[in-house]
Amino acid sequence: SRYYREVFPGEIVKISRHDVQTLDVVRRPEGDPSAFCIFEYVYFARPDSIFEGQMVYSVRRRCGQQLAIEAPVEADLVSTVPESATPAALGYAQKCGLPYVEVLCKNRYVGRTFIQPNMRLRQLGVAKKFGVLSDNFKGKRVVIIDDSIVRGNTISPIIKLLRESGAKEVHIRVASPPIRFPCYMGINIPTKEELIANRPEFHDLANYIGADSVVYLSVEGLVSSVQESIKARQDNNPKAQKSFIGKLGHCTACLTGDYPVELEW
Repeated sequence: SRYYREVFPGEIVKISRHDVQTLDVVRRPEGDPSAFCIFEYVYFARPDSIFEGQMVYSVRRRCGQQLAIEAPVEADLVSTVPESATPAALGYAQKCGLPYVEVLCKNRYVGRTFIQPNMRLRQLGVAKKFGVLSDNFKGKRVVIIDDSIVRGNTISPIIKLLRESGAKEVHIRVASPPIRFPCYMGINIPTKEELIANRPEFHDLANYIGADSVVYLSVEGLVSSVQESIKARQDNNPKAQKSFIGKLGHCTACLTGDYPVELEW
């Protein structure tokens, strides 16, 4: 098999053994820009997926680079919780000129933590889920890059684990903005009350999760990281599939509360 092309927003495609035909393109009302879910780039999609002509891995690496511009820190090494944030961590390390070093390894014999019936069991599960590569960070200042912090339950026991294993400092950098709002477009985001960004603890999040500092990527930083190469491609070739893609747009409703369609109840 080989990569042929993307199915465009609203496009109905017929694939036969002879060819690929566009049957119709259902456009957004009144020429509104497309509203592709920006969290596909942050978390949901596989890193080898291609959306809007760019590989998700490359976007995540750019998010890490942008995070390094927005939130540098005095540290000795950059790492991540394996392995969804690895591209962002590599981007951050590259931009900061710090080494990327593994500090945790996954225990492949432990099951999924999120299905445990309560928070305490989930946190215990997280601690058992990882082995500690303590020789790599003992006595050092560590920056951990995460792709998102939703409830704040998962990162706490990991920071505790690193400290107990000899980390001098643990700084958390998040390669996406805080999730604050529910998604009404089909993504199962926890309730507003469960989201750490809406809780009182968020005002002193570093202390709450046991980190020396916590900084999230800005919404503008995420959007520019996502759109950078799309804009460059459109500038170089103005006719390039613009008729299909329409005006450039991404849904950031879970981050900003700005929904791409009017909500009716």
